[in-house]
Amino acid sequence: MTSLLDIRATSPRNWKYIAEGGSSIVFSYTGPPHPSFDDMALRLRKALLSSPSRLVSPSSLTLQVEDPEDPAIAFQREVVARVLPAEYLLRLEAVEVSHAWLEELAALTEERRPTERRAKGAIDVHKRRAVLTRDLVDGRVFTVEIKPKWGFLPSPTHLAPDTASVKTTTCRFCMHAHTRGVLDADVAQAYCPLDLFSGEEVRVRQALHALWDAWVSTSGMANSLRIFVQGQTVRPDASPLSIQPLASQLGLPDEFTLFTVRDAFVSQVLPLLLETSLLRILSNLQSTLDPLDIEGLSLLWSRANPSREPLQTQSPDDGAPSAPPLGSGLSDPTIDDWKQFLGIYLAKNSQMDHDHPDIADLKYYCLAYLLSATFKDCSIMFRIPEDGRGSISVIDLDIKPIDRLQKWEKLDREIVEVYKNAWKPRQCVAVGSGY
Repeated sequence: MTSLLDIRATSPRNWKYIAEGGSSIVFSYTGPPHPSFDDMALRLRKALLSSPSRLVSPSSLTLQVEDPEDPAIAFQREVVARVLPAEYLLRLEAVEVSHAWLEELAALTEERRPTERRAKGAIDVHKRRAVLTRDLVDGRVFTVEIKPKWGFLPSPTHLAPDTASVKTTTCRFCMHAHTRGVLDADVAQAYCPLDLFSGEEVRVRQALHALWDAWVSTSGMANSLRIFVQGQTVRPDASPLSIQPLASQLGLPDEFTLFTVRDAFVSQVLPLLLETSLLRILSNLQSTLDPLDIEGLSLLWSRANPSREPLQTQSPDDGAPSAPPLGSGLSDPTIDDWKQFLGIYLAKNSQMDHDHPDIADLKYYCLAYLLSATFKDCSIMFRIPEDGRGSISVIDLDIKPIDRLQKWEKLDREIVEVYKNAWKPRQCVAVGSGY
Protein backbone atom coordinates (compact mmCIF):
# COMPACT_ATOMS: atom_id res chain seq x y z
CA MET A 1 0.00 0.00 0.00
CA THR A 2 1.32 3.44 -0.91
CA SER A 3 2.11 5.49 2.19
CA LEU A 4 0.07 8.65 2.66
CA LEU A 5 1.24 12.14 3.47
CA ASP A 6 0.79 12.75 7.19
CA ILE A 7 -0.77 16.12 8.03
CA ARG A 8 0.79 15.84 11.47
CA ALA A 9 4.03 16.95 9.85
CA THR A 10 2.48 20.42 10.13
CA SER A 11 0.99 22.32 13.04
CA PRO A 12 -2.76 22.99 13.10
CA ARG A 13 -1.78 26.64 13.59
CA ASN A 14 -0.35 26.59 10.06
CA TRP A 15 -3.78 26.04 8.49
CA LYS A 16 -6.09 29.00 7.91
CA TYR A 17 -9.86 28.67 7.63
CA ILE A 18 -11.06 29.61 4.12
CA ALA A 19 -14.68 28.60 3.70
CA GLU A 20 -17.12 25.73 4.07
CA GLY A 21 -20.19 24.12 2.58
CA GLY A 22 -22.75 21.73 3.89
CA SER A 23 -20.46 18.72 4.12
CA SER A 24 -16.86 19.97 4.28
CA ILE A 25 -14.56 22.72 5.56
CA VAL A 26 -11.53 24.01 3.65
CA PHE A 27 -8.24 25.29 5.09
CA SER A 28 -5.24 26.92 3.40
CA TYR A 29 -1.63 26.13 4.34
CA THR A 30 0.17 29.20 5.71
CA GLY A 31 3.10 27.60 7.54
CA PRO A 32 6.84 27.53 6.83
CA PRO A 33 7.95 26.30 3.37
CA HIS A 34 7.07 22.66 2.86
CA PRO A 35 7.36 20.81 -0.47
CA SER A 36 4.18 18.81 0.10
CA PHE A 37 1.91 21.51 1.52
CA ASP A 38 2.94 24.81 -0.08
CA ASP A 39 0.06 26.28 -2.14
CA MET A 40 -2.25 23.51 -1.00
CA ALA A 41 -5.65 23.39 0.66
CA LEU A 42 -7.01 20.81 3.08
CA ARG A 43 -10.60 19.64 2.82
CA LEU A 44 -12.07 18.10 5.96
CA ARG A 45 -15.39 16.33 6.37
CA LYS A 46 -17.97 17.73 8.76
CA ALA A 47 -20.05 15.94 11.37
CA LEU A 48 -23.66 17.06 11.58
CA LEU A 49 -25.11 18.44 14.78
CA SER A 50 -28.01 16.11 15.57
CA SER A 51 -28.70 17.71 18.95
CA PRO A 52 -27.21 20.55 21.04
CA SER A 53 -24.62 18.16 22.41
CA ARG A 54 -24.07 15.49 19.78
CA LEU A 55 -22.16 15.45 16.50
CA VAL A 56 -22.86 12.60 14.10
CA SER A 57 -20.90 11.57 11.00
CA PRO A 58 -23.16 10.98 7.98
CA SER A 59 -23.20 7.18 7.60
CA SER A 60 -22.76 7.31 3.83
CA LEU A 61 -19.59 9.36 4.16
CA THR A 62 -18.01 7.63 7.15
CA LEU A 63 -14.50 6.53 6.26
CA GLN A 64 -13.18 3.31 7.74
CA VAL A 65 -9.72 3.48 9.30
CA GLU A 66 -8.29 0.94 6.87
CA ASP A 67 -9.63 2.74 3.77
CA PRO A 68 -6.63 4.34 2.00
CA GLU A 69 -8.56 7.19 0.39
CA ASP A 70 -11.47 9.52 0.93
CA PRO A 71 -14.60 8.42 -1.00
CA ALA A 72 -14.56 11.79 -2.78
CA ILE A 73 -11.28 10.88 -4.48
CA ALA A 74 -12.55 7.59 -5.86
CA PHE A 75 -15.84 9.23 -6.87
CA GLN A 76 -14.04 11.94 -8.84
CA ARG A 77 -11.67 9.49 -10.50
CA GLU A 78 -14.18 6.80 -11.42
CA VAL A 79 -17.32 8.86 -12.04
CA VAL A 80 -16.93 12.62 -12.37
CA ALA A 81 -13.78 12.47 -14.49
CA ARG A 82 -15.64 10.38 -17.09
CA VAL A 83 -18.18 13.13 -17.79
CA LEU A 84 -16.29 16.34 -17.01
CA PRO A 85 -13.14 17.34 -18.93
CA ALA A 86 -9.94 16.96 -16.90
CA GLU A 87 -9.07 20.65 -17.40
CA TYR A 88 -11.85 21.59 -14.97
CA LEU A 89 -10.96 19.12 -12.22
CA LEU A 90 -8.46 19.53 -9.41
CA ARG A 91 -6.08 16.76 -8.45
CA LEU A 92 -7.16 15.24 -5.13
CA GLU A 93 -4.79 13.44 -2.78
CA ALA A 94 -5.55 11.52 0.38
CA VAL A 95 -3.66 12.54 3.53
CA GLU A 96 -3.55 11.05 6.99
CA VAL A 97 -4.96 12.98 9.95
CA SER A 98 -5.48 12.16 13.62
CA HIS A 99 -8.10 12.75 16.29
CA ALA A 100 -5.82 14.96 18.39
CA TRP A 101 -4.66 17.03 15.40
CA LEU A 102 -8.22 17.63 14.22
CA GLU A 103 -9.41 18.53 17.70
CA GLU A 104 -6.67 21.15 18.01
CA LEU A 105 -7.50 22.60 14.58
CA ALA A 106 -11.19 22.73 15.46
CA ALA A 107 -10.48 24.54 18.73
CA LEU A 108 -8.28 27.09 16.96
CA THR A 109 -10.71 27.88 14.17
CA GLU A 110 -14.22 27.43 15.56
CA GLU A 111 -14.69 31.13 16.31
CA ARG A 112 -13.85 32.05 12.73
CA ARG A 113 -16.69 30.02 11.28
CA PRO A 114 -20.05 31.63 10.38
CA THR A 115 -22.57 31.37 13.20
CA GLU A 116 -25.17 29.58 11.06
CA ARG A 117 -22.60 26.95 10.01
CA ARG A 118 -21.48 26.35 13.60
CA ALA A 119 -25.09 25.70 14.57
CA LYS A 120 -25.31 22.83 12.07
CA GLY A 121 -22.01 20.97 12.39
CA ALA A 122 -18.26 20.97 12.93
CA ILE A 123 -15.08 19.22 11.85
CA ASP A 124 -15.48 15.46 12.13
CA VAL A 125 -12.58 14.77 14.46
CA HIS A 126 -13.02 11.01 14.10
CA LYS A 127 -11.84 10.89 10.50
CA ARG A 128 -8.46 9.39 9.70
CA ARG A 129 -8.24 10.57 6.12
CA ALA A 130 -8.71 13.97 4.49
CA VAL A 131 -8.24 15.45 1.03
CA LEU A 132 -5.38 17.67 -0.07
CA THR A 133 -5.77 19.72 -3.23
CA ARG A 134 -4.55 22.90 -4.88
CA ASP A 135 -5.25 26.11 -2.99
CA LEU A 136 -7.32 28.24 -5.36
CA VAL A 137 -7.37 31.39 -3.23
CA ASP A 138 -3.71 31.86 -2.35
CA GLY A 139 -1.13 34.14 -3.99
CA ARG A 140 -1.49 37.39 -5.92
CA VAL A 141 -4.87 36.55 -7.40
CA PHE A 142 -8.50 37.13 -6.80
CA THR A 143 -10.75 34.13 -6.90
CA VAL A 144 -14.45 34.09 -7.65
CA GLU A 145 -16.67 31.23 -6.51
CA ILE A 146 -20.08 30.93 -8.16
CA LYS A 147 -22.61 28.26 -7.28
CA PRO A 148 -24.64 28.27 -10.52
CA LYS A 149 -27.37 25.80 -9.42
CA TRP A 150 -29.99 24.34 -11.81
CA GLY A 151 -29.46 25.16 -15.48
CA PHE A 152 -32.65 23.79 -17.07
CA LEU A 153 -36.44 23.72 -16.94
CA PRO A 154 -38.03 20.25 -16.57
CA SER A 155 -40.06 18.44 -19.18
CA PRO A 156 -43.80 18.56 -18.37
CA THR A 157 -44.24 14.85 -19.22
CA HIS A 158 -44.28 13.53 -15.66
CA LEU A 159 -45.48 16.65 -13.84
CA ALA A 160 -48.87 16.85 -12.14
CA PRO A 161 -51.36 19.24 -13.80
CA ASP A 162 -51.19 21.69 -10.89
CA THR A 163 -47.37 21.84 -10.92
CA ALA A 164 -46.56 21.68 -14.63
CA SER A 165 -47.52 25.27 -15.37
CA VAL A 166 -45.38 26.49 -12.48
CA LYS A 167 -42.31 24.31 -12.99
CA THR A 168 -42.08 24.88 -16.73
CA THR A 169 -42.36 28.65 -16.30
CA THR A 170 -40.19 29.40 -13.26
CA CYS A 171 -36.92 27.58 -12.68
CA ARG A 172 -36.27 25.60 -9.52
CA PHE A 173 -33.76 28.07 -8.10
CA CYS A 174 -36.08 31.05 -8.51
CA MET A 175 -38.95 29.17 -6.86
CA HIS A 176 -36.69 28.11 -4.00
CA ALA A 177 -35.29 31.63 -3.64
CA HIS A 178 -38.84 32.95 -3.30
CA THR A 179 -39.61 30.34 -0.64
CA ARG A 180 -36.47 31.16 1.32
CA GLY A 181 -37.12 34.86 0.91
CA VAL A 182 -40.53 34.41 2.51
CA LEU A 183 -38.63 32.95 5.48
CA ASP A 184 -36.20 35.92 5.51
CA ALA A 185 -33.16 33.85 4.54
CA ASP A 186 -30.14 35.35 2.80
CA VAL A 187 -30.57 34.48 -0.86
CA ALA A 188 -29.91 35.99 -4.28
CA GLN A 189 -33.57 36.42 -5.25
CA ALA A 190 -32.91 38.47 -8.41
CA TYR A 191 -30.48 35.89 -9.78
CA CYS A 192 -31.73 33.33 -12.30
CA PRO A 193 -29.35 30.48 -13.17
CA LEU A 194 -30.86 30.20 -16.64
CA ASP A 195 -29.42 33.63 -17.41
CA LEU A 196 -25.95 32.49 -16.34
CA PHE A 197 -26.24 29.27 -18.34
CA SER A 198 -27.66 31.01 -21.42
CA GLY A 199 -24.35 31.83 -23.12
CA GLU A 200 -25.87 35.17 -24.15
CA GLU A 201 -23.81 38.21 -23.14
CA VAL A 202 -26.74 40.39 -22.03
CA ARG A 203 -28.25 37.63 -19.88
CA VAL A 204 -24.94 36.50 -18.38
CA ARG A 205 -24.14 40.11 -17.48
CA GLN A 206 -27.56 40.41 -15.86
CA ALA A 207 -26.88 37.27 -13.82
CA LEU A 208 -23.53 38.62 -12.62
CA HIS A 209 -25.13 41.92 -11.62
CA ALA A 210 -27.77 40.03 -9.62
CA LEU A 211 -25.14 37.87 -7.92
CA TRP A 212 -23.06 40.94 -7.06
CA ASP A 213 -26.02 42.89 -5.68
CA ALA A 214 -27.03 39.96 -3.46
CA TRP A 215 -23.41 39.55 -2.35
CA VAL A 216 -23.26 43.20 -1.24
CA SER A 217 -26.73 43.34 0.33
CA THR A 218 -26.10 40.20 2.44
CA SER A 219 -22.49 41.08 3.37
CA GLY A 220 -21.31 38.08 1.42
CA MET A 221 -23.61 35.63 3.20
CA ALA A 222 -25.62 34.64 0.10
CA ASN A 223 -23.60 31.60 -0.90
CA SER A 224 -24.22 31.94 -4.64
CA LEU A 225 -21.15 34.21 -4.88
CA ARG A 226 -17.94 34.41 -2.87
CA ILE A 227 -14.89 36.53 -3.62
CA PHE A 228 -11.38 36.01 -2.25
CA VAL A 229 -8.46 38.40 -2.65
CA GLN A 230 -4.96 37.11 -1.91
CA GLY A 231 -6.25 34.44 0.44
CA GLN A 232 -8.78 36.61 2.29
CA THR A 233 -12.55 36.41 2.02
CA VAL A 234 -13.98 39.78 1.03
CA ARG A 235 -16.95 40.81 3.21
CA PRO A 236 -18.80 43.75 1.62
CA ASP A 237 -21.05 46.27 3.30
CA ALA A 238 -22.58 49.61 2.34
CA SER A 239 -19.18 51.30 2.45
CA PRO A 240 -16.94 51.05 -0.63
CA LEU A 241 -13.95 50.70 1.72
CA SER A 242 -15.16 47.20 2.61
CA ILE A 243 -14.16 46.01 -0.86
CA GLN A 244 -10.98 48.06 -1.18
CA PRO A 245 -8.79 44.93 -1.59
CA LEU A 246 -10.88 43.87 -4.58
CA ALA A 247 -10.78 47.38 -6.05
CA SER A 248 -6.99 47.38 -5.78
CA GLN A 249 -6.76 43.94 -7.36
CA LEU A 250 -8.87 45.20 -10.25
CA GLY A 251 -6.54 48.16 -10.74
CA LEU A 252 -9.06 50.85 -9.85
CA PRO A 253 -7.96 54.33 -8.65
CA ASP A 254 -8.18 55.32 -5.00
CA GLU A 255 -11.61 56.86 -5.44
CA PHE A 256 -14.23 54.29 -6.40
CA THR A 257 -17.83 53.30 -5.73
CA LEU A 258 -19.55 49.97 -5.34
CA PHE A 259 -20.84 50.35 -8.88
CA THR A 260 -17.45 51.06 -10.46
CA VAL A 261 -16.02 48.00 -8.69
CA ARG A 262 -18.98 45.93 -9.85
CA ASP A 263 -18.45 46.99 -13.45
CA ALA A 264 -14.73 46.18 -13.27
CA PHE A 265 -15.50 42.84 -11.63
CA VAL A 266 -18.02 41.91 -14.32
CA SER A 267 -15.61 42.95 -17.09
CA GLN A 268 -13.10 40.41 -15.72
CA VAL A 269 -15.47 37.50 -15.15
CA LEU A 270 -17.88 37.88 -18.06
CA PRO A 271 -15.42 36.89 -20.84
CA LEU A 272 -14.47 33.74 -18.91
CA LEU A 273 -18.10 32.71 -18.63
CA LEU A 274 -18.79 33.39 -22.31
CA GLU A 275 -15.70 31.56 -23.54
CA THR A 276 -15.92 28.40 -21.45
CA SER A 277 -17.93 25.35 -22.44
CA LEU A 278 -18.23 24.30 -18.78
CA LEU A 279 -21.69 25.73 -18.15
CA ARG A 280 -23.09 24.05 -21.25
CA ILE A 281 -21.61 20.74 -20.08
CA LEU A 282 -23.04 21.13 -16.57
CA SER A 283 -26.50 22.05 -17.85
CA ASN A 284 -26.51 19.03 -20.15
CA LEU A 285 -25.43 16.69 -17.35
CA GLN A 286 -28.03 18.06 -14.96
CA SER A 287 -30.90 17.66 -17.41
CA THR A 288 -29.97 14.31 -18.97
CA LEU A 289 -29.43 12.80 -15.51
CA ASP A 290 -32.79 14.15 -14.37
CA PRO A 291 -35.18 13.35 -17.24
CA LEU A 292 -38.16 12.54 -14.99
CA ASP A 293 -38.02 15.35 -12.43
CA ILE A 294 -38.43 14.28 -8.80
CA GLU A 295 -42.18 13.96 -9.49
CA GLY A 296 -41.62 11.43 -12.26
CA LEU A 297 -39.15 9.53 -10.12
CA SER A 298 -41.73 9.46 -7.32
CA LEU A 299 -44.37 8.09 -9.71
CA LEU A 300 -41.99 5.38 -10.95
CA TRP A 301 -41.16 4.43 -7.35
CA SER A 302 -44.87 4.21 -6.55
CA ARG A 303 -45.47 1.95 -9.55
CA ALA A 304 -42.79 -0.37 -8.20
CA ASN A 305 -44.31 -0.11 -4.69
CA PRO A 306 -48.10 -0.10 -5.20
CA SER A 307 -48.85 0.41 -1.50
CA ARG A 308 -47.21 3.79 -1.63
CA GLU A 309 -49.15 6.87 -2.74
CA PRO A 310 -47.03 9.40 -4.67
CA LEU A 311 -46.32 12.39 -2.47
CA GLN A 312 -47.59 14.95 -4.98
CA THR A 313 -51.05 13.31 -5.01
CA GLN A 314 -51.58 13.86 -1.29
CA SER A 315 -53.16 16.85 0.31
CA PRO A 316 -50.87 19.00 2.51
CA ASP A 317 -52.43 17.52 5.67
CA ASP A 318 -51.98 13.87 4.75
CA GLY A 319 -48.64 13.56 6.51
CA ALA A 320 -45.91 11.21 5.34
CA PRO A 321 -46.59 8.81 2.45
CA SER A 322 -47.28 5.18 3.21
CA ALA A 323 -44.15 3.02 3.32
CA PRO A 324 -41.76 2.59 1.70
CA PRO A 325 -40.51 6.18 1.24
CA LEU A 326 -38.73 7.13 -1.96
CA GLY A 327 -35.30 5.47 -2.06
CA SER A 328 -35.83 3.37 1.08
CA GLY A 329 -34.38 -0.12 0.92
CA LEU A 330 -31.67 0.97 -1.49
CA SER A 331 -28.12 1.07 -0.16
CA ASP A 332 -25.88 4.01 -0.88
CA PRO A 333 -24.16 3.25 -4.19
CA THR A 334 -20.66 1.79 -4.06
CA ILE A 335 -18.01 2.85 -6.53
CA ASP A 336 -18.73 -0.33 -8.47
CA ASP A 337 -22.42 0.64 -8.58
CA TRP A 338 -21.47 4.04 -9.94
CA LYS A 339 -19.18 2.57 -12.58
CA GLN A 340 -21.92 0.21 -13.74
CA PHE A 341 -24.46 3.04 -13.79
CA LEU A 342 -22.17 5.33 -15.75
CA GLY A 343 -21.55 2.65 -18.35
CA ILE A 344 -25.30 2.51 -19.00
CA TYR A 345 -25.71 6.29 -18.93
CA LEU A 346 -22.94 6.92 -21.45
CA ALA A 347 -24.03 4.13 -23.78
CA LYS A 348 -27.81 4.10 -23.57
CA ASN A 349 -29.31 7.18 -21.87
CA SER A 350 -30.11 9.01 -25.09
CA GLN A 351 -31.89 5.92 -26.48
CA MET A 352 -34.01 5.23 -23.38
CA ASP A 353 -37.72 6.05 -23.49
CA HIS A 354 -37.85 8.52 -20.60
CA ASP A 355 -41.47 9.37 -21.43
CA HIS A 356 -42.38 5.79 -20.50
CA PRO A 357 -39.76 4.70 -17.94
CA ASP A 358 -39.56 1.01 -17.11
CA ILE A 359 -39.84 -0.14 -13.50
CA ALA A 360 -36.84 -2.38 -14.21
CA ASP A 361 -34.76 0.79 -14.55
CA LEU A 362 -35.84 2.23 -11.19
CA LYS A 363 -32.39 1.96 -9.59
CA TYR A 364 -30.84 3.55 -12.67
CA TYR A 365 -33.14 6.58 -12.37
CA CYS A 366 -32.48 6.90 -8.63
CA LEU A 367 -28.72 6.96 -9.18
CA ALA A 368 -29.13 9.32 -12.11
CA TYR A 369 -31.01 11.77 -9.91
CA LEU A 370 -28.32 11.57 -7.23
CA LEU A 371 -25.60 12.33 -9.76
CA SER A 372 -27.63 15.14 -11.27
CA ALA A 373 -27.86 16.64 -7.77
CA THR A 374 -24.07 16.58 -7.53
CA PHE A 375 -23.82 18.77 -10.63
CA LYS A 376 -26.69 21.00 -9.48
CA ASP A 377 -24.89 21.74 -6.23
CA CYS A 378 -21.28 22.17 -7.38
CA SER A 379 -19.31 25.43 -7.45
CA ILE A 380 -17.24 27.00 -10.19
CA MET A 381 -13.98 28.69 -9.19
CA PHE A 382 -12.45 31.40 -11.38
CA ARG A 383 -8.86 32.08 -10.41
CA ILE A 384 -7.82 35.41 -11.95
CA PRO A 385 -4.16 36.50 -11.67
CA GLU A 386 -2.90 40.03 -12.23
CA ASP A 387 -2.46 39.46 -15.98
CA GLY A 388 -6.20 38.76 -16.18
CA ARG A 389 -5.90 35.32 -17.80
CA GLY A 390 -7.91 33.13 -15.53
CA SER A 391 -8.40 29.43 -14.99
CA ILE A 392 -11.66 27.63 -14.19
CA SER A 393 -12.19 24.67 -11.86
CA VAL A 394 -15.20 22.78 -10.52
CA ILE A 395 -15.34 21.97 -6.80
CA ASP A 396 -17.84 20.57 -4.28
CA LEU A 397 -18.56 17.51 -6.39
CA ASP A 398 -19.86 15.63 -3.39
CA ILE A 399 -21.49 12.20 -3.30
CA LYS A 400 -25.16 12.51 -2.41
CA PRO A 401 -26.62 9.81 -0.12
CA ILE A 402 -29.68 7.85 -1.20
CA ASP A 403 -31.77 9.00 1.78
CA ARG A 404 -31.77 12.52 0.33
CA LEU A 405 -34.33 11.40 -2.25
CA GLN A 406 -37.25 11.46 0.16
CA LYS A 407 -36.08 14.82 1.54
CA TRP A 408 -35.89 16.30 -1.97
CA GLU A 409 -39.31 14.90 -2.83
CA LYS A 410 -40.86 16.64 0.17
CA LEU A 411 -38.92 19.86 -0.38
CA ASP A 412 -39.97 20.00 -4.02
CA ARG A 413 -43.62 19.84 -3.05
CA GLU A 414 -43.20 22.50 -0.37
CA ILE A 415 -41.40 24.86 -2.75
CA VAL A 416 -44.09 24.58 -5.41
CA GLU A 417 -46.91 24.99 -2.88
CA VAL A 418 -45.38 28.21 -1.53
CA TYR A 419 -44.57 29.52 -4.98
CA LYS A 420 -48.13 29.04 -6.23
CA ASN A 421 -49.05 31.94 -3.93
CA ALA A 422 -46.43 34.28 -5.40
CA TRP A 423 -48.21 37.46 -6.45
CA LYS A 424 -46.15 37.75 -9.64
CA PRO A 425 -44.61 34.48 -10.88
CA ARG A 426 -41.24 34.90 -12.55
CA GLN A 427 -40.97 34.08 -16.23
CA CYS A 428 -37.62 32.31 -16.50
CA VAL A 429 -36.25 32.04 -20.02
CA ALA A 430 -35.05 28.55 -20.90
CA VAL A 431 -31.49 28.06 -22.08
CA GLY A 432 -31.69 28.22 -25.85
CA SER A 433 -29.27 28.70 -28.70
CA GLY A 434 -26.91 31.07 -26.92
CA TYR A 435 -24.18 28.43 -27.02
